[in-house]
Amino acid sequence: MKNDGINADPMELEKFSQLAHHWWDPNSEFKPLHEINPLRLNYIDEIAGLDGKTVVDVGCGGGILSESMAARGARVTGIDLSDKALKVAKLHLLESGHQVDYRKITVEALAVELPQHYDIVTCMEMLEHVPDPASVIQSCARLVKNGGWVFFSTLNRNLKAYLYAIIGAEYILRLLPRGTHEYAKFIKPSELARMARTAGLIESGIIGMTYNPITKIYALEADTSVNYIMTFQA
Repeated sequence: MKNDGINADPMELEKFSQLAHHWWDPNSEFKPLHEINPLRLNYIDEIAGLDGKTVVDVGCGGGILSESMAARGARVTGIDLSDKALKVAKLHLLESGHQVDYRKITVEALAVELPQHYDIVTCMEMLEHVPDPASVIQSCARLVKNGGWVFFSTLNRNLKAYLYAIIGAEYILRLLPRGTHEYAKFIKPSELARMARTAGLIESGIIGMTYNPITKIYALEADTSVNYIMTFQA
């Protein structure tokens, strides 16, 4: 449920806050994020061109994607509601030397403050963790400039996604801590597309993200049955 009108689940925030100190450890619970980050970074850059663009990373966590987009020449703002994750993100800037403006603010509040301000909006692995994903999508649509790009990544909702993302990733392969995901919050591409259309966004493309447990390699492929990235324009 919403927490005092804020579109966030306190239990979800606490869950990720408890792990925040591991965010930049590539062998920790966040190893999958480190391994998929080059894939999604290149995908965003190839489509939208990061150099010189204004970008907001919604649900930035410890800043893995935010920093990498800044390294490509983007002027990046990262927003999150976890104090611990944002502290880790800011501390890591001291090591990396990159520039990211990290803020504790909801995407809804930022959309009121800075409508049509950003060239690119990214919202990765967040929609399945909030009580009202449609509100997040609506706000992302408000934040982007006309003609700008919005990227969402989330998990499909079907039997395969349940078996792979929860049973496989959390219980068998232990790629993620148990309880990371809640199946009922997974979002079908058709549902995401519908919410985005309602928000005034135009669908541009979709790509799947797969994991081979034998080679332990992630890849972007046509298979969107589990993880996927959907791209929109304003």
